[in-house]
Amino acid sequence: MNEFALSLLLLGALSTGGRLPFWSTAGQWGLMPEGSGALALVQAGTQYDPAKDFQWKWGVSLGADYDTGLPAGSGNDRTAHFGLMVDELYGSVRWKALSLELGMKRFDRDFYGAGTPTLGSLSTTGGNIIWSGNARTMPGYALRLDPVAIPGTGRHVWLYGSWGDYRTLDNRYVKGALVHRAEAGLRIDFLKRLSLTLGFEHDAMWGGNHPRYGQLAVTLPNYFRVITGQAGSSEAPVNDRNNVIGDQRGRQLLRLDWRGDGWRLTLQHDRPFEDVSSLFFRNFPDAVNTMAFSLDDKDAWVTDVVYEFQYTRYQSGMINTSTKEEESKERSFLERLRYYLSIQDGGDNYFNNWEYKSGWSHYARTVGNPLFFPAGTRAGTWPSLPLQGIENNRVRAHHLGVGGKLLQKFPYRLMLTYSENYGIPKERYTGPNPWNKPWGTVAEVPLRQVSGAFTGEIPFRNLTLVYGIYADRGHVLCDNFGATLGLRCQIR
Repeated sequence: MNEFALSLLLLGALSTGGRLPFWSTAGQWGLMPEGSGALALVQAGTQYDPAKDFQWKWGVSLGADYDTGLPAGSGNDRTAHFGLMVDELYGSVRWKALSLELGMKRFDRDFYGAGTPTLGSLSTTGGNIIWSGNARTMPGYALRLDPVAIPGTGRHVWLYGSWGDYRTLDNRYVKGALVHRAEAGLRIDFLKRLSLTLGFEHDAMWGGNHPRYGQLAVTLPNYFRVITGQAGSSEAPVNDRNNVIGDQRGRQLLRLDWRGDGWRLTLQHDRPFEDVSSLFFRNFPDAVNTMAFSLDDKDAWVTDVVYEFQYTRYQSGMINTSTKEEESKERSFLERLRYYLSIQDGGDNYFNNWEYKSGWSHYARTVGNPLFFPAGTRAGTWPSLPLQGIENNRVRAHHLGVGGKLLQKFPYRLMLTYSENYGIPKERYTGPNPWNKPWGTVAEVPLRQVSGAFTGEIPFRNLTLVYGIYADRGHVLCDNFGATLGLRCQIR
């Protein structure tokens, strides 16, 4: 039968700086207040019944946050704020490996520690550089296919995928923009212990009410252009006609899993693409590279260790020689492909777009990689609405995540992140400008940043004490120390 669960979380947060430290808000689905304050979250729902072919489930998650603000004249003025939020509100039906979701639902994440998702992922991105769980959810639908064995492969090759469409709800530059998401992947089981996963994901933001062009046409022909990555029609904005309709991007995934006796090792290469040049690997080595070690015994002092190396500085180089006049001429797909591969089309500028100026964000938080800081982060003016895109997407970072159970009873999560931040291709944070110069000829100067967190839970029957301590030190985020303390009540 479908198991019902109800939980209520009451959480308080304090910081010494103007805002809460990085890891107290990053990867929290956009629910935490910006500064010292409180969060209340009530969640209810059911889970699938694995004993049945036809199943259903539903979920509701409602939140309220309070931010105490900052006094006038503090240099970072922010008035007190109280807000109500719909985190999840969905229904889902499933028949064998096929499922349909309707409403607002969180995406699945990976690399949890100590077997508990309530503490969050040990990865900076939750295993997905495009959808990291850093921003509020969007309403829509998703048709999903769980891994199914391809006939004739002896259950060695498995296919999975999804297809969905969503709508943004926030105050953004192009209001009411739509989002399309499609993914497909193959998992190849070479041995009982070794598997290889190859994945591809395509995401596109389109439609909406543009401040300059008005309501952008949402039609079947335009939807076909979106899902096939074509340029806009003659009625579309100039940038859409010269490139592709809307704001399109995606990721390509390479993953190896080795299952030992009582442990598992994962190596993952998660690389973004923003245009044709990066789609065809010309932005290598940009990616989030993850190595994760996990024990089957989730009651050990250390059960999971994740190390990540992020590098997104190259972006197909810092030279762009493409000409929009040439690109706009009508030509076949192969002709356009040859053209794109013949030019230097650098400066991919991940998560930013000329027409959709709020970029890959929702409610002023980056939808994908949280180390891609939104505009106004360094200046302390975030979130000035509507958000004007991403101010930092050229990053080199090292990250360590450790999970386990203190005294083999109490789950914890340790997060340590060191990053070197270079801004965006045409707007560096500091130092000499590398734009339109051969790669490697400019000695760039980064802004260094260190962020850490130690969070945990102390369960007692139906009550769980949740706590966290956090710190930032560096030159992008203000030097800051913070703490959270809360109580979760669960009924099953």
